[in-house]
Amino acid sequence: MLLFCLTTIVGLSLTAHPIATAEMVSTSQAATLNNVLKNGTLRVGVSLFTPWTIQTKKGKLVGFEIDVAKQLAKDLGVKLKFHVFEWKNIVPALLKRQVDIIVAGMVITPQRALKVNFSQPYASSGVGLVTNVALTKNFNGLKHLNKPGTTIAAVKDTVSDELARRVFSKATIKTFSSSHEAIQAVTTGKVHGYVELNPIPTFVVLDHPGIVDEPLSQPLLTTKAGFAVNKGDPDFIHFLNAWIISHEADTWLASTHKYWFDTLNWQKEIGKTP
Repeated sequence: MLLFCLTTIVGLSLTAHPIATAEMVSTSQAATLNNVLKNGTLRVGVSLFTPWTIQTKKGKLVGFEIDVAKQLAKDLGVKLKFHVFEWKNIVPALLKRQVDIIVAGMVITPQRALKVNFSQPYASSGVGLVTNVALTKNFNGLKHLNKPGTTIAAVKDTVSDELARRVFSKATIKTFSSSHEAIQAVTTGKVHGYVELNPIPTFVVLDHPGIVDEPLSQPLLTTKAGFAVNKGDPDFIHFLNAWIISHEADTWLASTHKYWFDTLNWQKEIGKTP
Protein backbone atom coordinates (compact mmCIF):
# COMPACT_ATOMS: atom_id res chain seq x y z
CA MET A 1 0.00 0.00 0.00
CA LEU A 2 1.28 3.43 -0.89
CA LEU A 3 1.30 5.74 2.16
CA PHE A 4 2.60 9.24 2.18
CA CYS A 5 1.64 12.82 3.04
CA LEU A 6 1.80 15.75 0.68
CA THR A 7 0.95 19.42 0.97
CA THR A 8 1.02 21.51 -2.18
CA ILE A 9 0.68 25.24 -2.03
CA VAL A 10 -0.22 26.75 -5.34
CA GLY A 11 -0.26 30.50 -5.78
CA LEU A 12 -2.40 32.06 -8.46
CA SER A 13 -2.19 35.65 -9.60
CA LEU A 14 -4.29 37.71 -11.96
CA THR A 15 -2.86 40.22 -14.41
CA ALA A 16 -4.82 43.42 -14.64
CA HIS A 17 -6.58 44.06 -17.94
CA PRO A 18 -8.30 47.24 -19.15
CA ILE A 19 -12.00 47.34 -18.36
CA ALA A 20 -14.13 46.87 -21.45
CA THR A 21 -16.14 49.89 -22.52
CA ALA A 22 -19.91 49.74 -22.89
CA GLU A 23 -19.51 49.82 -26.66
CA MET A 24 -17.54 46.55 -26.52
CA VAL A 25 -20.45 44.66 -24.97
CA SER A 26 -23.54 44.27 -27.08
CA THR A 27 -26.96 44.67 -25.53
CA SER A 28 -27.93 41.14 -26.58
CA GLN A 29 -24.93 39.72 -24.74
CA ALA A 30 -25.55 41.72 -21.58
CA ALA A 31 -29.16 40.69 -20.98
CA THR A 32 -28.93 37.05 -19.89
CA LEU A 33 -30.70 37.53 -16.57
CA ASN A 34 -33.45 39.61 -18.18
CA ASN A 35 -33.90 37.00 -20.90
CA VAL A 36 -34.13 34.21 -18.32
CA LEU A 37 -36.82 36.09 -16.42
CA LYS A 38 -38.66 37.06 -19.61
CA ASN A 39 -38.58 33.55 -21.13
CA GLY A 40 -39.24 31.85 -17.81
CA THR A 41 -36.51 29.23 -18.30
CA LEU A 42 -32.95 28.87 -16.98
CA ARG A 43 -30.74 26.77 -19.27
CA VAL A 44 -28.03 25.09 -17.22
CA GLY A 45 -24.90 23.37 -18.50
CA VAL A 46 -23.71 20.37 -16.45
CA SER A 47 -21.18 17.57 -16.83
CA LEU A 48 -21.28 14.07 -15.34
CA PHE A 49 -19.00 13.84 -12.30
CA THR A 50 -20.07 12.01 -9.14
CA PRO A 51 -21.44 13.45 -6.87
CA TRP A 52 -21.74 16.80 -8.68
CA THR A 53 -24.02 15.46 -11.41
CA ILE A 54 -25.09 11.83 -11.76
CA GLN A 55 -27.37 10.29 -14.37
CA THR A 56 -29.43 7.38 -13.09
CA LYS A 57 -30.23 4.30 -15.17
CA LYS A 58 -33.62 5.86 -15.91
CA GLY A 59 -31.94 9.02 -17.22
CA LYS A 60 -32.78 11.22 -14.23
CA LEU A 61 -30.16 13.76 -13.16
CA VAL A 62 -29.28 13.99 -9.48
CA GLY A 63 -26.34 15.43 -7.55
CA PHE A 64 -25.07 18.45 -5.68
CA GLU A 65 -25.12 20.72 -8.74
CA ILE A 66 -28.59 19.51 -9.69
CA ASP A 67 -29.88 20.54 -6.26
CA VAL A 68 -28.06 23.88 -6.55
CA ALA A 69 -29.53 24.57 -9.99
CA LYS A 70 -33.03 23.62 -8.82
CA GLN A 71 -32.83 26.02 -5.89
CA LEU A 72 -31.42 28.73 -8.14
CA ALA A 73 -34.32 28.36 -10.59
CA LYS A 74 -36.83 28.26 -7.73
CA ASP A 75 -35.49 31.53 -6.33
CA LEU A 76 -35.62 33.08 -9.80
CA GLY A 77 -39.18 31.86 -10.24
CA VAL A 78 -38.40 30.13 -13.55
CA LYS A 79 -38.37 26.64 -15.03
CA LEU A 80 -35.16 24.66 -15.38
CA LYS A 81 -33.66 22.97 -18.42
CA PHE A 82 -30.48 20.92 -18.12
CA HIS A 83 -27.98 20.34 -20.92
CA VAL A 84 -25.36 17.63 -20.35
CA PHE A 85 -21.95 18.09 -21.98
CA GLU A 86 -18.61 16.36 -21.98
CA TRP A 87 -16.27 18.54 -19.96
CA LYS A 88 -14.29 19.75 -22.96
CA ASN A 89 -17.49 21.06 -24.59
CA ILE A 90 -19.11 22.85 -21.65
CA VAL A 91 -17.36 26.24 -21.94
CA PRO A 92 -17.77 26.37 -25.74
CA ALA A 93 -21.49 25.69 -25.22
CA LEU A 94 -21.72 28.67 -22.89
CA LEU A 95 -19.81 30.91 -25.30
CA LYS A 96 -22.16 29.85 -28.11
CA ARG A 97 -25.09 30.72 -25.80
CA GLN A 98 -26.52 27.23 -25.86
CA VAL A 99 -26.86 27.60 -22.08
CA ASP A 100 -27.23 30.58 -19.74
CA ILE A 101 -24.96 29.34 -16.97
CA ILE A 102 -22.52 26.55 -16.08
CA VAL A 103 -23.32 24.85 -12.78
CA ALA A 104 -20.74 22.09 -12.76
CA GLY A 105 -18.33 22.54 -9.89
CA MET A 106 -16.08 24.53 -12.21
CA VAL A 107 -12.85 25.46 -10.44
CA ILE A 108 -12.06 29.16 -10.63
CA THR A 109 -8.76 29.79 -12.42
CA PRO A 110 -7.26 32.88 -14.10
CA GLN A 111 -7.12 31.07 -17.44
CA ARG A 112 -10.83 30.27 -17.39
CA ALA A 113 -11.65 33.77 -16.19
CA LEU A 114 -10.27 35.09 -19.48
CA LYS A 115 -13.15 33.32 -21.25
CA VAL A 116 -16.02 33.46 -18.76
CA ASN A 117 -17.11 35.50 -15.75
CA PHE A 118 -17.16 33.68 -12.41
CA SER A 119 -19.36 34.31 -9.42
CA GLN A 120 -17.76 34.26 -6.01
CA PRO A 121 -17.10 30.70 -4.78
CA TYR A 122 -20.06 28.66 -3.59
CA ALA A 123 -18.19 25.41 -2.88
CA SER A 124 -14.71 24.22 -1.98
CA SER A 125 -13.01 20.96 -2.85
CA GLY A 126 -9.58 19.49 -3.38
CA VAL A 127 -7.70 17.42 -5.93
CA GLY A 128 -6.88 13.93 -4.71
CA LEU A 129 -5.23 10.75 -5.96
CA VAL A 130 -6.32 7.14 -6.25
CA THR A 131 -3.78 4.41 -7.11
CA ASN A 132 -3.99 0.83 -8.31
CA VAL A 133 -2.83 -1.38 -5.43
CA ALA A 134 -1.28 -4.17 -7.53
CA LEU A 135 0.70 -1.78 -9.72
CA THR A 136 1.99 0.39 -6.85
CA LYS A 137 2.46 -2.13 -4.01
CA ASN A 138 6.25 -1.76 -4.17
CA PHE A 139 6.17 2.03 -4.51
CA ASN A 140 7.32 4.19 -1.62
CA GLY A 141 6.24 7.77 -1.98
CA LEU A 142 5.28 10.22 -4.66
CA LYS A 143 8.66 9.99 -6.38
CA HIS A 144 7.92 6.42 -7.48
CA LEU A 145 4.82 7.61 -9.29
CA ASN A 146 6.71 10.48 -10.89
CA LYS A 147 9.03 8.52 -13.13
CA PRO A 148 9.16 7.14 -16.68
CA GLY A 149 7.17 3.96 -17.06
CA THR A 150 4.28 5.02 -14.83
CA THR A 151 0.98 6.27 -16.22
CA ILE A 152 -1.36 8.71 -14.50
CA ALA A 153 -4.95 9.27 -15.62
CA ALA A 154 -6.94 12.51 -15.60
CA VAL A 155 -10.02 13.94 -17.32
CA LYS A 156 -8.90 16.09 -20.26
CA ASP A 157 -8.79 19.88 -19.87
CA THR A 158 -9.60 19.89 -16.15
CA VAL A 159 -7.66 21.38 -13.25
CA SER A 160 -6.77 17.79 -12.33
CA ASP A 161 -5.24 17.30 -15.79
CA GLU A 162 -3.12 20.43 -15.43
CA LEU A 163 -2.04 19.51 -11.90
CA ALA A 164 -1.14 15.94 -12.87
CA ARG A 165 1.22 17.23 -15.56
CA ARG A 166 2.97 19.46 -13.02
CA VAL A 167 3.21 16.98 -10.15
CA PHE A 168 3.97 13.93 -12.30
CA SER A 169 6.06 15.63 -14.97
CA LYS A 170 8.23 12.54 -15.60
CA ALA A 171 5.32 10.12 -15.91
CA THR A 172 2.96 9.59 -18.85
CA ILE A 173 -0.33 11.47 -18.44
CA LYS A 174 -3.23 9.68 -20.13
CA THR A 175 -6.38 11.77 -20.48
CA PHE A 176 -9.99 10.63 -20.80
CA SER A 177 -13.18 12.41 -21.80
CA SER A 178 -15.04 11.37 -18.63
CA SER A 179 -14.39 10.34 -15.04
CA HIS A 180 -16.13 7.02 -15.74
CA GLU A 181 -13.46 6.13 -18.30
CA ALA A 182 -10.63 7.20 -16.00
CA ILE A 183 -12.05 5.18 -13.13
CA GLN A 184 -12.21 2.10 -15.34
CA ALA A 185 -8.59 2.63 -16.33
CA VAL A 186 -7.27 2.73 -12.75
CA THR A 187 -9.48 -0.08 -11.42
CA THR A 188 -8.54 -2.43 -14.29
CA GLY A 189 -4.82 -1.72 -13.96
CA LYS A 190 -4.38 0.19 -17.20
CA VAL A 191 -2.90 3.14 -15.30
CA HIS A 192 -0.99 3.43 -12.02
CA GLY A 193 -3.00 6.34 -10.64
CA TYR A 194 -5.85 8.75 -11.27
CA VAL A 195 -5.84 12.43 -10.27
CA GLU A 196 -9.31 13.86 -9.66
CA LEU A 197 -11.37 16.25 -7.56
CA ASN A 198 -12.38 14.91 -4.15
CA PRO A 199 -14.46 13.03 -3.16
CA ILE A 200 -14.26 10.96 -6.36
CA PRO A 201 -11.05 9.18 -5.21
CA THR A 202 -12.75 8.24 -1.93
CA PHE A 203 -15.83 6.89 -3.70
CA VAL A 204 -13.68 4.85 -6.10
CA VAL A 205 -11.90 3.22 -3.15
CA LEU A 206 -15.22 2.48 -1.43
CA ASP A 207 -16.57 0.88 -4.60
CA HIS A 208 -13.38 -1.12 -5.31
CA PRO A 209 -11.86 -2.11 -1.95
CA GLY A 210 -8.53 -3.89 -2.20
CA ILE A 211 -8.16 -2.96 -5.87
CA VAL A 212 -7.39 0.73 -5.47
CA ASP A 213 -6.11 2.88 -2.64
CA GLU A 214 -6.28 6.56 -1.67
CA PRO A 215 -2.70 7.20 -0.49
CA LEU A 216 -2.71 10.91 0.31
CA SER A 217 -3.60 12.24 3.77
CA GLN A 218 -4.09 15.73 2.30
CA PRO A 219 -5.22 16.94 -1.14
CA LEU A 220 -2.69 17.79 -3.82
CA LEU A 221 -4.45 21.12 -4.24
CA THR A 222 -7.38 22.94 -2.61
CA THR A 223 -9.86 24.44 -5.06
CA LYS A 224 -12.89 26.76 -5.11
CA ALA A 225 -15.79 26.49 -7.56
CA GLY A 226 -18.05 29.21 -8.93
CA PHE A 227 -20.91 29.68 -11.36
CA ALA A 228 -19.70 30.56 -14.87
CA VAL A 229 -21.58 32.95 -17.16
CA ASN A 230 -20.74 34.89 -20.29
CA LYS A 231 -18.75 38.10 -20.28
CA GLY A 232 -20.52 41.45 -20.19
CA ASP A 233 -23.43 40.56 -17.91
CA PRO A 234 -22.77 42.17 -14.49
CA ASP A 235 -26.42 42.00 -13.38
CA PHE A 236 -26.35 38.20 -13.55
CA ILE A 237 -23.10 38.04 -11.56
CA HIS A 238 -24.50 40.42 -8.93
CA PHE A 239 -27.59 38.24 -8.56
CA LEU A 240 -25.54 35.03 -8.28
CA ASN A 241 -23.27 36.56 -5.64
CA ALA A 242 -26.30 37.71 -3.65
CA TRP A 243 -27.80 34.21 -4.00
CA ILE A 244 -24.59 32.63 -2.66
CA ILE A 245 -24.38 35.04 0.28
CA SER A 246 -28.03 34.37 1.17
CA HIS A 247 -27.72 30.57 1.07
CA GLU A 248 -24.45 30.58 2.95
CA ALA A 249 -26.17 32.61 5.66
CA ASP A 250 -29.15 30.25 5.93
CA THR A 251 -26.73 27.23 5.77
CA TRP A 252 -28.57 25.69 2.80
CA LEU A 253 -25.37 25.46 0.75
CA ALA A 254 -23.39 23.93 3.61
CA SER A 255 -26.02 21.32 4.46
CA THR A 256 -26.56 20.37 0.80
CA HIS A 257 -22.81 20.07 0.23
CA LYS A 258 -22.46 17.91 3.34
CA TYR A 259 -25.20 15.55 2.12
CA TRP A 260 -23.51 14.93 -1.23
CA PHE A 261 -19.85 15.05 -0.19
CA ASP A 262 -19.67 13.80 3.40
CA THR A 263 -22.23 10.99 3.35
CA LEU A 264 -23.34 8.15 1.10
CA ASN A 265 -27.04 8.65 1.85
CA TRP A 266 -27.52 10.00 -1.67
CA GLN A 267 -26.81 6.55 -3.13
CA LYS A 268 -30.43 5.59 -2.54
CA GLU A 269 -31.34 8.24 -5.14
CA ILE A 270 -29.50 6.25 -7.80
CA GLY A 271 -30.85 2.89 -6.62
CA LYS A 272 -27.74 1.91 -4.66
CA THR A 273 -27.64 0.94 -0.98
CA PRO A 274 -25.31 3.17 1.06
